[in-house]
Amino acid sequence: MAFEYAVVLTGGIATGKSTVASLMSLYGFRLIDADRVAHEVLDRLAPQVAEHFGEGYLTPAGGVDRKALGTRIFAHPEEREALEALVHPPIREEIGRLAEEQERFGKPYLIDIPLFFESGEYPVKRTIVVYAPRALQLERLMKREGYSEEEALRRIEAQMAIEEKRRRATWVIDNSGDLAHLAAECERVKGEILRDFA
Repeated sequence: MAFEYAVVLTGGIATGKSTVASLMSLYGFRLIDADRVAHEVLDRLAPQVAEHFGEGYLTPAGGVDRKALGTRIFAHPEEREALEALVHPPIREEIGRLAEEQERFGKPYLIDIPLFFESGEYPVKRTIVVYAPRALQLERLMKREGYSEEEALRRIEAQMAIEEKRRRATWVIDNSGDLAHLAAECERVKGEILRDFA
């Protein structure tokens, strides 16, 4: 069965998925990073992006200026849909290929998919949601990216509410405390995953 040993790592924007991914890798989990796959696909499709959105969304090196493009598509939902229609099929194909490689080991592995619940495109049963309350998401996003409150809220509201993701999760890693708290949460969930697959 496809994705038999997969566990999706997801959450909301600025909840700390990247930090959790790093910690879980230290605890021995292999990871497929959907964002990295998406970046590679997006750069590969740079000519189509330029054709649809304009040359101004390319970097001097010929890749895609993701921050500029992100600002545009989050302000225009119909353009976001057009971009997703372009990039999602090759992203799904590459994640499927990488997952097949991982399945051969017969051990649990993680697939970091930020919009897992929103997309409904991957038949994976087990999920970890990295959780932080919405107010903390907003504060972290404004601080990290330098967004205005309006821009940060637009990006948070483009995703499913974090409380709903928390409700749907198999496991929840709470990231509303400090790094020591987060490490303890990751260790707890690691143990629960290994017991589930034992």
